[in-house]
Amino acid sequence: MLFEMATGNFTLKLKPDTESKELDELVTILNTVAEKMQSLTTTLGFINPHYTYQGLVQATIILNNTFTIKSFSHQIPALLEYNADKLLELRFDEILAKQSIPIWDKIKTETAADSNAFAVVQFIFSTQSQHLIPSYCTVSRFLYSDDIIINFITTVLQDLLPEATHISSSVVHNQSDAVLIQKVREYILKNVENQLPTTSELSKIFNVNEFKLKDTFRHFFNTSIYQFYTEERLKKAHLLILQTNIPLKEIAFISGYNDYTNFYKAFKKKFSYSPSELKRDNTII
Repeated sequence: MLFEMATGNFTLKLKPDTESKELDELVTILNTVAEKMQSLTTTLGFINPHYTYQGLVQATIILNNTFTIKSFSHQIPALLEYNADKLLELRFDEILAKQSIPIWDKIKTETAADSNAFAVVQFIFSTQSQHLIPSYCTVSRFLYSDDIIINFITTVLQDLLPEATHISSSVVHNQSDAVLIQKVREYILKNVENQLPTTSELSKIFNVNEFKLKDTFRHFFNTSIYQFYTEERLKKAHLLILQTNIPLKEIAFISGYNDYTNFYKAFKKKFSYSPSELKRDNTII
């Protein structure tokens, strides 16, 4: 919950645990803080483009006997924000946060000394832009080899907007506009599975001039309402493909596309690869 709030997501709420009065009190406090933070950021005129969707990513890194990165699964470069060729030049400790170095030094010594060594530890990875990614990892040696394999599953936060960092740091002059657009955005996200109302209908829902609605939305998010809605649908479709066994045609329908060909074209245009190219994790339902 605290991690979510740190990323700017104040919409997440915890459910009380009826078996623990103390835990219920803590949950109430956290939920209250999140509500107040959400209200305050909006009142102060901030557009809060918090992370909307999360996805579990299973990744693997292989090290040689000098603990230099030898190979990795395809998700690693994007996850750590490194060029793939650059990663192959790095030692494993160069992608770790400094607080994880002592843990790695201990594991490294044990792994080098014992071919049967196996450990489950929490490493904190540091991306090229210095973002921290905490992950529980398994560390072990390959049979009949000096190579070391590191497996982990981590939660990847997907930006709501490409310019999220830029927008979140800018204060707008008209606070009422910020409140309005925040509400419009939240309305779209809560109804992303449904057909998007026309801008005329949205303007009536939020009691605002249609031109002002379109112009203000584009001002804050640098895109149209329809384009924003479409991209959110495609992001959700992407997540469903990765984390469920739902057939692709059904995911297309869930995402608002009655024709799979149209979904395929929109998906490929957005992500530069087709839905069928995504490696699906059949263990996650």
